[in-house]
Amino acid sequence: MNRQDSSTDAAARPGEFPYTRGVYPGMYRDRLWTMRQYAGMGDAAESNRRYRYLLSQGITGLSVAFDLPTQMGYDSDHPRALGEVGRAGVTISSLRDMEELFDGIPQADVSTSMTINSTAGIVLALYFAVARRRGTETTQLRGTVQNDILKEYIARGTYIYPPAPSMRLVTDLFAWAAREMPSWNVISISGYHMREAGATAAQEVAFTIANAFAYIEAAIGAGLAVDAFAPRLSFFFSSDRNFLEEIAKFRAARRLYARLMKERYQPLEEASVTMRFHVQTAGSSLTAQQPYVNVVRTAYEALAAVLGGTQSLHTNGFDEALALPTEQAAKLALRTQQVIAEETGVVNTADPLAGSYEIERLTDQIEGQARGYLDRIASLGGMPAAIEQGYVQREIEQAAYEFQREVESGARKIVGVNAFQSDDQEPTPTLRIDAGLEERRRGQLDDLRRSRQQAPVDRTLEAVAQGARRDTNLMPLILDAVESYATLGEISDVLRGEFGEYRGVAAL
Repeated sequence: MNRQDSSTDAAARPGEFPYTRGVYPGMYRDRLWTMRQYAGMGDAAESNRRYRYLLSQGITGLSVAFDLPTQMGYDSDHPRALGEVGRAGVTISSLRDMEELFDGIPQADVSTSMTINSTAGIVLALYFAVARRRGTETTQLRGTVQNDILKEYIARGTYIYPPAPSMRLVTDLFAWAAREMPSWNVISISGYHMREAGATAAQEVAFTIANAFAYIEAAIGAGLAVDAFAPRLSFFFSSDRNFLEEIAKFRAARRLYARLMKERYQPLEEASVTMRFHVQTAGSSLTAQQPYVNVVRTAYEALAAVLGGTQSLHTNGFDEALALPTEQAAKLALRTQQVIAEETGVVNTADPLAGSYEIERLTDQIEGQARGYLDRIASLGGMPAAIEQGYVQREIEQAAYEFQREVESGARKIVGVNAFQSDDQEPTPTLRIDAGLEERRRGQLDDLRRSRQQAPVDRTLEAVAQGARRDTNLMPLILDAVESYATLGEISDVLRGEFGEYRGVAAL
């Protein structure tokens, strides 16, 4: 990146191409970011209580965490779910569960984000079905479903099917939601999990944008016009420890994406080239040692996200290196956002750090490094090919190794871990999941299967199987299945039977 390009950019104001300074002219002077708290634990009833509590405390958007069985397409009573039900998030198997999860919560009035990938279509169909049964105008539903399967192959591992049918499920959701839920963000292309796995700031930007282009190419290949879906693409980044670097990272990501979108796809809609993103403070920066120090880390990371121009923000609880956050920790994390919004004054100026020599230098540097990675990925045949060859995984693993080596040598200081250690740490109260949850869930699923009409279930599951064999959009068929009270696991098993299961390759 040369300085001439950068200086030309400096004249652009917030809300103007290439959006280095923000996607909206007034930024937070006109509207604050959506304040979310990622939450989900135990069963639907317990999570519903947490959501109601957070709404009463001032969050402006829900963010649903699902447990590993739900993410992997298993019902709560499946043998592979043993020991994991409700542990990493809420367990959802059926329309009954989703109805209970959103009991008393007006879906038309709250933006809902759902962190789900392999089973994204099933979970979104459940959410849609609840709204339709309540008489909610489904075209008014607002929110985001993560639906980002490529980063699962790279960094997170909650994939089920091979890449080709998985990408089909992604684009089927794109097309269906464009008709049925036009205000819904159809994907949250996530750099966050790659950063948590050890990626650098530049790698996070590059690999996220490369994944975005893979989805765009797949959608265009499926017959969708770029302007029909690109305005509903959203992104998800981490905000990590290095304060100035993170601010610059967000600016570089917006600028690089806008430039490349215009060059590659020539969309007609301005919204098709603007990168709107959610940020979560870095879970990997939280320490089990001296956990109350995490409050400080999270506050600075949240401030970097705001100064970088995020549209949505989640702040981690100080106890999340130990367990799911307690109610106290979640409230304090939310209060962190509210203090930034109401007391610091940083919301009174759009892009207040523009013109800072170091911010501009870092923005140029990160964009230049990210372009280098994108060129390398292109030379390998694009992101799916780069993933299959293990290139992306190796780059992240090397960065993670170098970071850890710096920590262990003392070259990189982490308070409480290798610097300013303390032996007088008091126990921190943690959230505990009810030990009887799994048995209770087995009973609930037994009751569901006894009480539902089996013929419609069998008919709709067979329709899903036939649809998987043909070139037809699977979302309407999945919706019919969930409305017949087919379970998430049953639908996933049908698709396993048609698509097979993917076994990952080691990045050697």
